[in-house]
Amino acid sequence: MGYEAKFKVWRGDTEGGELQDFTVEVNEGEVVLDIIHRLQATQAPDLAVRWNCKAGKCGSCSAEVNGRPRLLCMTRMSTFTQDQVVTVTPMRTFPIVRDLVTDVSFNYAKAREIPSFTPPVDLKPGQYRMHQQDVERSQEFRKCIECFLCQDTCHVVRDHEENKVSFAGPRYLMRIAELEMHPLDVADRRDLAQDEAGLGYCNITKCCTEVCPEHIKITDNALIPLKERVADRKYDPIVWLGNKLFRR
Repeated sequence: MGYEAKFKVWRGDTEGGELQDFTVEVNEGEVVLDIIHRLQATQAPDLAVRWNCKAGKCGSCSAEVNGRPRLLCMTRMSTFTQDQVVTVTPMRTFPIVRDLVTDVSFNYAKAREIPSFTPPVDLKPGQYRMHQQDVERSQEFRKCIECFLCQDTCHVVRDHEENKVSFAGPRYLMRIAELEMHPLDVADRRDLAQDEAGLGYCNITKCCTEVCPEHIKITDNALIPLKERVADRKYDPIVWLGNKLFRR
């Protein structure tokens, strides 16, 4: 059975905006993105929202629902009671373009700063050999759909705009970890992680893991192991002494 739901949707652009109230029909089995589309069709034809697949795989429809970063297409209306007001706002960490659409170019800039996969120079295509355990480790990280919800919820940049210069965010620290753990990658990315990508800013609160729609254990399987590798390199006293002697 359908019912009338109360929504508050942020409307505005780079100059500013506000929450607007809507009452809209909701049918059984629908998700928040369905309701946004119904608003476009019936009450707000100029409402801007980014979406593509509506299957939780493209990562396009990221926004915040009742203050929590979510994919609109994966947030079922049955999550809320019929008398609950549902508030939909754009991702707070990124600049507003219009309505629910944000400028996420920060993420692509950070992606370009990471050196690509670097195999041994004498290894030809078709000669790559790895243990299945190593393959599975990387495959978890490659489930990422780049919805940027982890980037949005990370308080290091969410609450401190100035940190964007020196912090890559959990998505791209996870990318560095993936390459650093790859058994056929010969590049050493530990200094990159600490000095340029800002790994030290991360205090492993697991907020990125909590909002990941692909259920990737970003903190436990990527960020903490990467921190351990960096600590071995930069703070292990034996390694430190070896570096001092080698420089001489």
